[in-house]
Amino acid sequence: MAGAQDTAAPAAPAEQGAGAAGVFNIPDNVTMLGTMDPNNRRATAKVNGQIITGTDVDQRAALIIAANEGAEISAQEMQNLRLQVLRNLIDETLQIQEARAQEMEVTQDEVDQTYNRLAVQRFNRTPEELNAHLRTIGSSPASLKRQIEGELAWSRLVQRNVEPFVNVSSEEVTELHDRLKAARGTTEYRIGEIYLSATPTTREAVAQNARRIVDQLREGGSFPAYARQFSEASTAAVGGELGWIRLEQLQNPALEAAAREMQPGQLAGPIEIPGGFSILYVIDQRQIGMADPRDAVLSLKQISLDFPKGTSEAQARQRTAEFTKAVTAMRGCGDADAGAAAIGANVVNNDEIPVRALPEALQQALLQLNVGQTTPPFGSLSEGVRVLMLCGRDDPQVESGPNFDQLMSQLEEDRVGKRAQRYLRDLRRDAVIEYN
Repeated sequence: MAGAQDTAAPAAPAEQGAGAAGVFNIPDNVTMLGTMDPNNRRATAKVNGQIITGTDVDQRAALIIAANEGAEISAQEMQNLRLQVLRNLIDETLQIQEARAQEMEVTQDEVDQTYNRLAVQRFNRTPEELNAHLRTIGSSPASLKRQIEGELAWSRLVQRNVEPFVNVSSEEVTELHDRLKAARGTTEYRIGEIYLSATPTTREAVAQNARRIVDQLREGGSFPAYARQFSEASTAAVGGELGWIRLEQLQNPALEAAAREMQPGQLAGPIEIPGGFSILYVIDQRQIGMADPRDAVLSLKQISLDFPKGTSEAQARQRTAEFTKAVTAMRGCGDADAGAAAIGANVVNNDEIPVRALPEALQQALLQLNVGQTTPPFGSLSEGVRVLMLCGRDDPQVESGPNFDQLMSQLEEDRVGKRAQRYLRDLRRDAVIEYN
């Protein structure tokens, strides 16, 4: 997969005066005058006088581990995770402190309302059940509420101190709209991104951390969960998702080249870009201005035959053959119920199921069917055998693409995100941080 390897380019020599290293006039051969114990990792910090405890770090790390279904991680990975969590908590603390300094403090009622909504919508639990669940995984309601407070505070700061100063002209939007019209029929991507900022001094450490994140994602980690915890882009709060974009909107040749070679479900990175590293995840793709067959809504009958307990493999094969023969003899959906009853099969109807909601293998099979036809039989010895019969199909309408206002919003969001990153860097630069 293109882009899956570390594509970071070597740093420019100092004498060329390239980038920040040239500004600092750092020599090629650096002689260290002191020592640093790589095993001495400071686990807590005091940010402008406010303490971040080891318990704070442990409970937030537990949230991340739980979001990834409790996947086993090594002692080294846990140490790296704790370091990243500490960085996140420092940023979060700075954001909350800044909101208070700007008299934009988030109230406890606002935090509680968001917490209660997340309990139902994201965790499918009542607030009380979520409280208990968080404690069982080694976290706490206070840790999640702290994260919520940080996200709300930062959103409020960006809305007042960044968004009003971002301008996009009508000419820019018109130019983008014209390019979209010219691009009709080309591919559009739904992409997720994790962005990690880096300086010449931190470049290698950040690259290593990004590679560890990629490894954990490849082992089954949740991309939205990692994006929420680690990404420094403004899209972190929505799981890193950039929405539907053309590759040109990534505004970086390295990212464009990597994404162009990817298929939905694939991951690429870390990819070095100005200011840091990006990890890309292609969620989906479609043709600009063209109807996507996978957006069709189907009317289906599922015809299934269960195997009695103790059915042997030979018996299952025989029953599957008999079932397939009977289904093939059915004369469309009008005959399906009676035909299924004759062989002891069950029928379940669903008149509004999007193609996208089905597994990939079934999507491709169903898109090739005419009304009254069935998929090949599928199932297992324990589940029995089943087919899906197509009884109707509402094809998607051709999309006209984003309108002027939507394009204006996309351009504004991109610029707001970049200015928000600079805002956070300024807060870090001016902070008094003591490590314990």
